Amino acid sequence: MTAPALPELPVTRLVVWRHGRTGWNAAGRFQGQLDPPLDDVGRAQAAHAAPHLVAAAGLGKRSTAVVASDLGRAADTARALTSLLDVPLRLDSRLREHGMGSWEGLTRDEVADRYPDQYADWLAGRPVRGRGGEEAPAVVARVLAALADLPPADLAVVVTHGGTSGRMIETLLELGPDHRRVFGPLGNCAWSELARQSGRWRLLRHNASAGPLPEGLAAPGPERLRADPEQGAPGAAGDRPGDGPAQDADAVG
Repeated sequence: MTAPALPELPVTRLVVWRHGRTGWNAAGRFQGQLDPPLDDVGRAQAAHAAPHLVAAAGLGKRSTAVVASDLGRAADTARALTSLLDVPLRLDSRLREHGMGSWEGLTRDEVADRYPDQYADWLAGRPVRGRGGEEAPAVVARVLAALADLPPADLAVVVTHGGTSGRMIETLLELGPDHRRVFGPLGNCAWSELARQSGRWRLLRHNASAGPLPEGLAAPGPERLRADPEQGAPGAAGDRPGDGPAQDADAVG
């Protein structure tokens, strides 16, 4: 399938920011387009990351648009940033997570037990057939449409999800399906920054974060060590010591 042509965007700099942790992330449960809220750790992550993101991307020194998926976990993460910048938040359903059909609401173990062939394809990074939900090209199409409708600004912060952020970054960098998982997926409340230079998008930083939560700020419990299925197969690229398995709703194909 031919990759879609990239639209001219009204911004030349993008920050792609993944939402904070939810209880389903912690429990290893597929979320897709279901809408579990941020947990205490996720809310603390958003509050901790927002000022670091402002400083790292120089958001206070340029006009900034903030657009988020309308799912609560992304919208609430975004509000931690817009409250600092005093800018409006736009919500866009086209930035929702990759729809995962019959897998949504199930844990990794439940999917492996009920749909072993699909699960094997997912672990291998192959397209997952028969699950329902969305195929990757459909996700790419809606994401490009959302980006084309960004408000004019020096920089846009797009607050979205693990799988959707992966498709977005790969598409802007013009990477084909054979190059999926070249970049490690975004962790909860981590971000990537891209800029349009010499007619192409370039990745300036990837999976940047504010670091561990300060002592006493909603310290994560032992459930943090469970596998987050929206982070790909165990040991996938992007795993970081002390940060749990790398998150990749993408590996669904």
